[in-house]
Amino acid sequence: MLTLYIGNKNYSSWSMRPWVLMKQAGLPFEERKVRFDAFDGDSQFKQTVLKVNPAGRVPVLVDDGFAVWDSLAIAEYLAEKFPERALWPREQRARARARSVVAEMHSGFGALRSHCGMNIEASLADVGQQIWQEQAAVRSDVERIVQMWTGLLAEHKGPMLFGEFGIADAFYAPVCTRIRTYALPVPAEVEAYIERVHALPAVKAWIADALQEQDFVPFDEPYRQSR
Repeated sequence: MLTLYIGNKNYSSWSMRPWVLMKQAGLPFEERKVRFDAFDGDSQFKQTVLKVNPAGRVPVLVDDGFAVWDSLAIAEYLAEKFPERALWPREQRARARARSVVAEMHSGFGALRSHCGMNIEASLADVGQQIWQEQAAVRSDVERIVQMWTGLLAEHKGPMLFGEFGIADAFYAPVCTRIRTYALPVPAEVEAYIERVHALPAVKAWIADALQEQDFVPFDEPYRQSR
């Protein structure tokens, strides 16, 4: 049995990616959530995660005692372990493009991630409007995402980025929640894609769990004093 260690569903965008991928693809796994308390060496979170991942971070996938960490490494491991699920597109060039846009998410969009941290439970439209006005780098990140999504949806004729659900959609699912939380302006075709992602059973399940959490983690809450 595969075991996936994750952080708080309300905040942990990197945990969301492999969880949604596995859930939507129908891969059986056991979930182990490690609550965020602090990230210093003495924290309960760090002490728990260090037992399975020497980097001390989530997500971590454990397969028969073998640990794989980092969302992209986990996705690649699953794609190789379950080739019949076609988690990457089957066609070579589409597969290369999917890897390119996933890698772009993995290493880029720093302004959006920094200023608009994932916070599924919150409604921060006023904050989003201020960020949009003041942060040119956030506008640039969203512009690139809009360009990417509209191009891929047109080329592959939707409903997902490469036609059918895959790793790319799982990796951009937390971006969809950010755009919604902060009410960032996007064109209608992008909003429609965001709606379709939110309607995926795995995404709906993750969001439902996030809304049930009662934790308020101050270092993940730069814009509020309470939940």
